[in-house]
Amino acid sequence: MMNVTVENFDAQVVAASMQLPVLVDFWAPWCGPCKVIGPLLEKLEADYGGRFKLVKIDSDQEQELSQAFGIRSIPTCVLMVGGKPVDGFMGALPEGKIREFLDKHVPEGDVLEAEVTGVSVGDAPAADDPQAMEEALHQAALKNPDDEDARFNYVKYLLQQGRDDDAKVAFAPVIAKAALVRRFDALQRWMNAIDFVADRADLTSATSLFDEKIIANKRDFDARFGKAQTLMAAQNWTGAMDELLEILMRDKTWANDLARKTFIAILDIIEPPKVKVADGQIPPVDPTVATYRRRLSSVVLS
Repeated sequence: MMNVTVENFDAQVVAASMQLPVLVDFWAPWCGPCKVIGPLLEKLEADYGGRFKLVKIDSDQEQELSQAFGIRSIPTCVLMVGGKPVDGFMGALPEGKIREFLDKHVPEGDVLEAEVTGVSVGDAPAADDPQAMEEALHQAALKNPDDEDARFNYVKYLLQQGRDDDAKVAFAPVIAKAALVRRFDALQRWMNAIDFVADRADLTSATSLFDEKIIANKRDFDARFGKAQTLMAAQNWTGAMDELLEILMRDKTWANDLARKTFIAILDIIEPPKVKVADGQIPPVDPTVATYRRRLSSVVLS
C-alpha cells in the first residue's frame, strides 16, 4: 500500500496501471468508514498476491486529485486499468462485495506484464484512426512526463472526444501547474465549463435560459458568461468567443478579467500545434485564430 500525492501520481497510478490494475482508495483521517475499509483493502491486496496494486490518497491533503476524479464522498475507490479509470465504488462495502468487484477486473493466476506499444507522435498516425492517435498521444505523455506539450495534446484530445473523466485523470499530475502554465490553465477552464453544464439541465435548455436573460438585460454578464461556458462545453469556440467579446465591449475588466482570460484560453485550445517546416519558414497562421486575436486586440485597446 502506498500513499499517493500529485507529485508521484503519474508514476504510481497512471504508469503502474499499464502493468496491472491499481485500486485507488480516497480516504481522510477523520472518516470513520475509511478506518473500516482501509485495513480490509490492505488484507485483500495481500490475499490477491500482487494481482492488483493498492494506493491511498488523502482527499483532504490532495484536494486537486480529489477534484480531478470528481470525488463527492469518502471512502470512494476507483480502479485504474491501462492508465484510465474503469470502475469504482463508494462506501465501506463488506469483503465479499469487494471481492466480487475485484474479480470482474483483476487477472487470474500470475500477473502478466501488459505489453506497452511504443508509439511516438512522430509516427504521425492517420487522423482517421482515433485509436492509433490516442495511443500515440498517450505514450508521448507517459514517456515524457515533464513535456508540457505532450500532456496538453493528450488531455486536449480526450476532451475533444468527450472523454471527460479520462481527461481529468490525465490532467491530474499537472493540475497544480494550471496557475503557472497558460495552456494548462486553458484546459482547466475548458473542464470547468464542462462541469458547469453537467451540473445543470441539458445544453439546449441551459442556452435558451441564458438567451432569455440576455434579451431582458444586455449587461447581464453572468448570463453571457454562462452562455459562453455552455458553448465551450459544446466545443462551439467561435460562438463562445463572440459572447465573451460582448462582455468585453461593455466592461473590459468584468469579474477580475474573467472574460478576457477565458477568451485567451479558447485561443490557446484551438490554435493548431506548431509544425517544423523546411527552410525555417513559418507555417500559415490559422485564420480563425488570427481573426479573433485581432478582434480581441481591437476591443481591449479601444
